[in-house]
Amino acid sequence: MLCQECKERPATVHFTKIVAGEKSEFHLCEQCAAEKGDFFAKAAQAFNFNHLLSGLLNMESSPGVPATQPALRCHSCGMSYSQFTELGRFGCPDCYDSFASRLDPLLRRIQSSESHTGKVPVRAGEQVQGRKELQRLRQDLQRAVAMENFEEAAQLRDKIRNLEQTLAGQEGQ
Repeated sequence: MLCQECKERPATVHFTKIVAGEKSEFHLCEQCAAEKGDFFAKAAQAFNFNHLLSGLLNMESSPGVPATQPALRCHSCGMSYSQFTELGRFGCPDCYDSFASRLDPLLRRIQSSESHTGKVPVRAGEQVQGRKELQRLRQDLQRAVAMENFEEAAQLRDKIRNLEQTLAGQEGQ
């Protein structure tokens, strides 16, 4: 959506005013909002995604309380965790690994899982669900073998074979 004033830049400030039951909407870019007046300028600065992300990332620390952990840094690009929270984006792909200890709890809080599962198409739903179940069973099997729980491992092996046969039959149809 373009700014209602200049019709050039994207509208990033969206303001709805309701007076005596009459609703007025304004969609302005930050520059036009600043030119319109102090109220719109404050509205433009009120929400900042980077500040929101920074707040989520630092939920465990309180203002005025010194951090007990040493500053985390990416081993490749040198970006610190505090720089990441201020910018709201990583410096390089290796930042994911460097900050993993802080990101895993955050991802669990935000999306109730550490991995993105996405949506499953209705037509391919059974196949996708079957493959996910197969992957989960294989992980459980590895865990059972590592713990030397061979009875459970044998049961999981049989479940995996049955599921593999079912999935192979579905693909052949």
